Amino acid sequence: MQTARASRAQAHPLPTQSQRGVWRCAAGVALASLLLLAGCANTLTAKVTRFNQWPANAAGQRFSFAPAEPERTLEMAAYQALVANELERLGLQRAAEGQAGSFVVQLHATLSERERKRLEAVYSDQWVYVPPWRNAQGQLLGGHWVPDPMGVRYVGDREVTRTVQESRLQVRITAAQPPAGATRTVFEATAVHDGSDGDLVEVVPYLVRAVFQDFPGANAQVRRVTFELENR
Repeated sequence: MQTARASRAQAHPLPTQSQRGVWRCAAGVALASLLLLAGCANTLTAKVTRFNQWPANAAGQRFSFAPAEPERTLEMAAYQALVANELERLGLQRAAEGQAGSFVVQLHATLSERERKRLEAVYSDQWVYVPPWRNAQGQLLGGHWVPDPMGVRYVGDREVTRTVQESRLQVRITAAQPPAGATRTVFEATAVHDGSDGDLVEVVPYLVRAVFQDFPGANAQVRRVTFELENR
């Protein structure tokens, strides 16, 4: 019995390590091509949460910015300029340097890293045996193993951990109201982008646009805004 099994094993040998390597390489190239095509659409998505009690008579009023952290003055000034452009587009005017406007805008921008766990599909290459057969000339051709024509197969999931960069922008706008010195919040928004690369300064312009898209929006609204990226 053992001799018969050995004979069958020799007659129908499994593919050699070299053959398996070549077939895996070919499969890898095909998969890489698909991933390359899928990656042609380079986008950035921001999750935006907004709350507002935006006054109907806001147009034409002036706004100013709350002081930024001393160590980030120049960086925050660049972000303030982006927000100022959006507010001016909405009909507000920026107050003169050193003067407080009817609206005061507070900005907070951060970049942090965290570990995220998720399930990732696992696929395995399968092999099928082609038995001996005769061609049109009557020649007997030996059996052999070939990759499954159905391709790789899903065999389960595995948990993977990866580092995610979180870019976060918070915008809060308060309005003056009687008595003197009293304020109330009229707009509050947080825009978050999770990614694996990119500096905060590259992401903030998109977060600002996401915050002010369809401003002021519905109260207590959560939405996702996607942008097409260029030269990234």
